[in-house]
Amino acid sequence: MKTKAAMLAGALVWAGMAQAAAARDVVARFDWLAYDSPPEAAVPEGQYRNPVLPGFHPDPSIVKVGGDFYAVTSTFSWYPGLPILHSTDLVNWRIIGNAIDRPGMLDFSGIGTNRGLFAPAITHHDGRFWIVNTCIECGGNFVITADNPAGPWSDPVWLGFGGIDPSLHFEADGTAWIVYNDAPPGPPEYEGHRAIWLQQFDPQALKMLPKRVLLRDKGVDPAKKPIWAEGPHIYKVGEWYYLLTAEGGTADQHSQTIYRSKALQGPYEPGPDNPILTQRDLPAGRPDRVEATGHADIVQLDDGSWWGVFLATRPFAEQSTLMGRETFLLPVTWKDGWPRFLAKGTPVPLQRAAPGLPASAPSAWATWREEFHAPLSDEWIALRTPGAAPQWEVRDGALQVTAGPAPAGGLGKPAFTGRRLRHHEATFTTRLDFTPERPGDFAGLLAFMDETHFLVAGKEKGRIVVRLRTAAGDWAGGREIAAMPFEGDGPVELQLSLKGGTAAVFARPAGSDTWRRVGGPIDVEPLASVHAGLFTGLVVGPYAYSPGP
Repeated sequence: MKTKAAMLAGALVWAGMAQAAAARDVVARFDWLAYDSPPEAAVPEGQYRNPVLPGFHPDPSIVKVGGDFYAVTSTFSWYPGLPILHSTDLVNWRIIGNAIDRPGMLDFSGIGTNRGLFAPAITHHDGRFWIVNTCIECGGNFVITADNPAGPWSDPVWLGFGGIDPSLHFEADGTAWIVYNDAPPGPPEYEGHRAIWLQQFDPQALKMLPKRVLLRDKGVDPAKKPIWAEGPHIYKVGEWYYLLTAEGGTADQHSQTIYRSKALQGPYEPGPDNPILTQRDLPAGRPDRVEATGHADIVQLDDGSWWGVFLATRPFAEQSTLMGRETFLLPVTWKDGWPRFLAKGTPVPLQRAAPGLPASAPSAWATWREEFHAPLSDEWIALRTPGAAPQWEVRDGALQVTAGPAPAGGLGKPAFTGRRLRHHEATFTTRLDFTPERPGDFAGLLAFMDETHFLVAGKEKGRIVVRLRTAAGDWAGGREIAAMPFEGDGPVELQLSLKGGTAAVFARPAGSDTWRRVGGPIDVEPLASVHAGLFTGLVVGPYAYSPGP
């Protein structure tokens, strides 16, 4: 007969075993991830293809340093944030780092995908690189600096002024000014009524000086009540200061406008041919349609010519695209002292003559395969700032993802990392080794636009399942739209194919030559950025979820 002490000891052992089992990590092993898009027709020598940064790269800002060009784009609450891209020819770009790449720099915890880092602006002066930026719901306006654009970048210094879209301008004497979008001087007269302000900045103390100057209220034609004057940059060209701004909102009415003044602090008068870039006045049924052009930055080459980068979209239908806002490149022409991207009624060309610059190596964006034999490259991003415990690691030739309790549709930190979708037609394929231990344990591929718009396809206990979320009323993990039995603990290969607004999911046991389709065609047009706040684009990659004990 067992003694009471022995019984207690046994109970404690069983309790400890149960706690250990409950605490045991559920780990999914992704052996590789491949991306394929159909081959595109070769571009004739001396020409280039737009967009130059395909897929989720909005709000571009550019700077020239010697023979090198550096660009930065918005990332909102994705981490690492603010990719730094390098090129020598303005056409072929490569990510060389991310300006926000340490968890202690900024905290995106608990904020939505469309918050976080808006519209960075990069500048170079006296051997130092500068980025001014706004962190929405996570601190406000800040400045960071670096001696090398690849990093490391300094910790943010908060600047203590309101508004968004700051851009730093240095005068020849070294004095510095920040131009930005903020509320108008009086009560807003309508939704989207904004103003452009200028305020001096002390680059040694990293502080704003108190006085600020109103440069423009409303926009080019105040009588028409223009909305969202934003994204300002100032350039000194000859005897003139030029103020380049966007207005019209970042959807199909987006446009780029220009002003100039003989004095930095104004007054600034609008140019005679505004807007100098827009597609809003073109027929909807035109071929190779580009929309939402704006938020530009321009740069002068050594030969005296000017070029500019700007955001735009390539819809597959109406205003719908899964890639979000991308970065395009065009020459800037000057007439009677005014710059212009395109004459009114001119469509953005998807192919044109390239600038005469030394070639950069092309980026492998059309087809790539990640074997997970080295740390993840700067192309990989994830939602929100990392926590104390790592959610994935590259080990033993695989990406090992520890399933977490945060579903994709929440504001936590899901166990997910991925890469940008860059083509209307593309396929993501992976090999997954995963043994679900409890009901609800899941691992597979997540195609994520924002918390309310995503698709997941992967393995649960005894089956392959596909879930879609298109509305806030759906469960945070998505509503089930297709499933098929899949018995056994062996590895499975998963494939997610995207073409315009349609997706398809396939699965097969690893080693099999035969794919099985999971359900029928999936309408993913509701995931398009136009339904999801407009700001971001689809990111796809490994994901694992476990509801816990």
